[in-house]
Amino acid sequence: MIRSFLLTIVCLLATLLPPSAQTPPKYEVRAAWITAVYGLDWPRAKATSAAGIRKQQEELVEILDKLKAANFNTILFQTRTRGDVLYRSDIEPFNSILTGKVGQDPGYDPLAFAVEECHKRGMECHAWMVSIPLGGRKHVASLGNQSVTRRQPDICLRYKNEYFLNPGHPKTKEYLMSLVKEVVERYDVDGVHFDYLRYPERALRFPDSYDYRKYGKGRSLDQWRRDNITEIVRYIYKGVKQLKPWVKVSTCPVGKYRDTSRYSSKGWNAFHVVYQDVQGWLGEGIQDQIYPMMYFRGNAFYPFALDWQEQSNGRHVVPGLGVYFLHPSEGNWELDEIERQINFVRHHHLAGEAHYRVKFVTDNTQNLYDALLNDFYACPALQPPMTWADSIAPTPPARLSLHQIAEGYTRLQWEASTDNDGRNTPTYIVYASDTSPVDTENPANIVAIGIRGTEYIYAPILPWTSRRYFAVTAIDRYGNESAPSATVSRDSD
Repeated sequence: MIRSFLLTIVCLLATLLPPSAQTPPKYEVRAAWITAVYGLDWPRAKATSAAGIRKQQEELVEILDKLKAANFNTILFQTRTRGDVLYRSDIEPFNSILTGKVGQDPGYDPLAFAVEECHKRGMECHAWMVSIPLGGRKHVASLGNQSVTRRQPDICLRYKNEYFLNPGHPKTKEYLMSLVKEVVERYDVDGVHFDYLRYPERALRFPDSYDYRKYGKGRSLDQWRRDNITEIVRYIYKGVKQLKPWVKVSTCPVGKYRDTSRYSSKGWNAFHVVYQDVQGWLGEGIQDQIYPMMYFRGNAFYPFALDWQEQSNGRHVVPGLGVYFLHPSEGNWELDEIERQINFVRHHHLAGEAHYRVKFVTDNTQNLYDALLNDFYACPALQPPMTWADSIAPTPPARLSLHQIAEGYTRLQWEASTDNDGRNTPTYIVYASDTSPVDTENPANIVAIGIRGTEYIYAPILPWTSRRYFAVTAIDRYGNESAPSATVSRDSD
């Protein structure tokens, strides 16, 4: 008991370091959820005309520009809400938030646009898909004959005036995989991210007794339900890897797995309440990342974050931070609550953090954006590599050269790198400094990420911030970075 208490105190002390006391890591997931349901984060404008389309796209670009300026590198873009989607699907209708009308084509493909704009900025785009809930009666009725409740009623159940896909039906995983396959095959997404891949909370009377009798095979109801969710996770993970093994598969489970030796979950956890055996998924290797929704403070956060990391099996644990609680109407947390959590994540070498929701970041709630821009995310960061999927880096870029093309503008050019996975072309990272050779381990020397092609125009914002020495590395879709090119100097041009 005393040992557990002391360990918790040690963990808490680690979070008290000021931002300036820690150098931002070179490898870190810095993610934000862009929530489309109800237009909470995006969009505000309706795409019912050419002007409306431009406005809707401009709204998304404004969000991405602001995140890029603060060195975010991962966008969790809401792609499926509750039985409707934000891309051109053959299976489910367009979400009404785009045009004001269910199923109406907005005149462009929002997911394709989001992927393209993220990649322009060197950021990953993950398709965030709500999995099991289908919405209330009014919402389902609004979808009409396009609703899965009409098209495949055998895999749907009604519970407490809401509709859900039935995790206990063997065809549910196939239906979800059909949606995932559309997204992964048609779009250059970097990840698929599953929300609400769980049973409703404390669903003791969830109407699955028929399926339990048919498929339970002697297991307890609780274990059968956990196995159902695990089988969906396993089926989708393997399906994605067969299509594109570099696409990351992740979920955002309930933020506490279950009681730990350090602290009680106080009856609220993934394992017992919603039947998510997330640590089992990690141990089996059927997740690349998890984003546990750790929208808590104090001992409701730190011991459970540490527990996730200790049971991660080397996969990426990216705690979701409840930054919406900074708003006076939500919780009025002090900013230092989030600052301590980021410090803790870094001190214990978790893979990074995600912010829910993006609006509270871009609105600079409690000066959060300023803190990220100026302190925590002051330098760019690369994605942590997925070494369990591929650990071989591309060849280094060769024959790096540079030429002054105008006052203050320098063109860097190099020969393309090659990768062991011939299905992908590496992208490039440009480093610059005032010392030679350029230290590519220092994230402060990164000046560009995600360069597609073999040239880059270097143009410092201010003349006196211009740097003399340059090097380039290649990086593959799994996050493996090559050795650097030879360092070149503007003085030798």
